Parts: sequence; structure tokens; C-alpha cells
Amino acid sequence: MQELVELLFPNGIFHYAVGGLLVGLGVAVIYIGTGISAGASTFLESTLSYVSKKSRFQQYRPSRDWRVVFTLGIVSGAAVYAVVSYAATGGVYEAEGVWLTEVEPWRLLVGGVLIGVGTRLGKGCTSGHGVCGVGSMSTTSFVNVAIFLSIAVGVALFMASLGMGVSP
Repeated sequence: MQELVELLFPNGIFHYAVGGLLVGLGVAVIYIGTGISAGASTFLESTLSYVSKKSRFQQYRPSRDWRVVFTLGIVSGAAVYAVVSYAATGGVYEAEGVWLTEVEPWRLLVGGVLIGVGTRLGKGCTSGHGVCGVGSMSTTSFVNVAIFLSIAVGVALFMASLGMGVSP
């Protein structure tokens, strides 16, 4: 069993556990404070109410300010992690435990667009379905998470078979 854990989590499991607890705590705080499940795609979509007049985006107008703060928190959290990691390694991004992608920017852009389309088709993202939906025993969320994971594993295996796999 220990070998399997070391294989799956070569950098240890502690920071994953802490991250999971913080995500769960954040979701619980948002739900208790607002009664709204904390799906990130909906929060990101709510920012479009500032620039689009479409009724689809305007439905978020009454509660968009705190959603934008949440979205900015996600982005700034990643930025803080990058700065702290860079400083902790003495200004070297290639240090152990810090991973940068070698994926070309155009592929990241195409992947981001496809993820955006997928979240709309799936009526939510992995945080909405995987964290909130599964936690509330939603059958739809269980099905969506199974589909997300199956497609992710399939695409990863396909890309690896083409020699295009990149792993951390």
C-alpha cells in the first residue's frame, strides 16, 4: 500500500490533503453564507454581466460582486503561489516541487476554450459537480464527474500514445 501511495503522490500527500480541506471549507462557507453552491464556472460566467447585456449573464447581476471577489481570489491565489515558490527556490522555477508546463501557449488557449465549452455543455465544472454536486449526492453530478474523468483519462492516454504527454 505504501508503494502505491508513493507512486501516486511522489511529493507526498500532505499538501493535497490541506488543499482539499481548504477547498471544502471554502465551499462550506459560501454555501452557509449564501445558500449557493460554489461552482467556479458560474462564478467566472458572472463576470460577463459587467460587459454583456444578454439575459443569461444578467441573472448573476444581484450577486456578482462577491462572485468576482471569489474569482479574483482564485487567480490571485495562483499568482501568490507562483511568487512564493519562485522566492522559496532562490529564483529558480525548475527546482524540485515546482512544475512549469512545456505546452505551447496556443495549445493552452485551445484547451481553455474547449474546457469553457465543456462546462457549458455539462452545465457546470469539476468544482460545481465534483465538489458541491457529489457532496450533495446529486445523480447528475455523479454522472458528469464520471464523464469528466473518463474523458480526461482517455485524452491523456491518447496524447501519451502520440508522444505528446506532459506530466508534472
